[in-house]
Amino acid sequence: MKAIILKAVGGPENLELAEIAVPSIKNDEVLVKVKAISINPVDAFARRNQDSLNYVLQLKGDEKNIILGWDIAGIVTEVGPAVTTFKTGDEVFGMIKFVGQANAYAEYVAAPETDLALKPANISFGEAAGAALAALTAWQSVVTGGKVKKGDKVVITGASGGVGHYAIQIAKHFGAYVIGVASAGNKDLVLGLGADEFIDYQTQAFEELVTDADLVHDAVWSDDVHHIERSLKVIKSGGTLLSLIVDFDDKILEQLKSNNVTGYRVLVHTSEEDLTAIAELLATGDLKTHVSQTFPLEEIAKAHALIQTKNAVGKIIVTV
Repeated sequence: MKAIILKAVGGPENLELAEIAVPSIKNDEVLVKVKAISINPVDAFARRNQDSLNYVLQLKGDEKNIILGWDIAGIVTEVGPAVTTFKTGDEVFGMIKFVGQANAYAEYVAAPETDLALKPANISFGEAAGAALAALTAWQSVVTGGKVKKGDKVVITGASGGVGHYAIQIAKHFGAYVIGVASAGNKDLVLGLGADEFIDYQTQAFEELVTDADLVHDAVWSDDVHHIERSLKVIKSGGTLLSLIVDFDDKILEQLKSNNVTGYRVLVHTSEEDLTAIAELLATGDLKTHVSQTFPLEEIAKAHALIQTKNAVGKIIVTV
């Protein structure tokens, strides 16, 4: 089968098309003929950072090939003897073996049945693949960590991004009042996803416009805690700060405590229950994937170059 091999840590040009064996499946796995792959910022970060690569792939050092990727959608072609959820021919999607070696940049993937859900018939394979890691992250931030409820005021930074654009829709589904923070060029997208207000971070300081948020979902790729400190200023006493990128240092922990704000560092994990809930929202149309660009497998380096800018809108999809 065709697969994309990472030849060495570094730039997108280190991703090369190769021919490798189709994987075998374990008793509790299914073999999926991949139709679409979602590219996430973590993919590009791991590609160019050895420590991150070691962690997210859980490398042991004896791997024959290094293959990135965790988000897939496709068709089940084989089922293990212990599998009870799926059958051959089922259309499925999910975040596979994260963290770990899913080897998703390939024509076939061996996937645990608990990492998959049935793809809703009303959406494409690309839309389904997009709604795996990013949608799970948004769900586990806003719902699991934030415990969003009707009437909450929720600020979503990075609102036009892969995770952010799902977070808007999920918060609205639960009845929240949503303020989306993004660049002016993405205003129509953010409001079209259901946000009640829009703030252009390039010309407005969101922490000067909002002071009574119940939740802040901070998904900005920042190398320090500066943006987290800004987000903390908009949360009222008793509220919640959800950080997707930056760990809380001692200074931030002390500020959280003094402001009576609960803080969570969101780390996405596989959840059959959460993925099923996402699939249900996709099926009803309450959750939609905005696919901004699509590339063929042979041009996956272009997808990586785009996601690495940290300015990608919605989801970037690779078709197989």
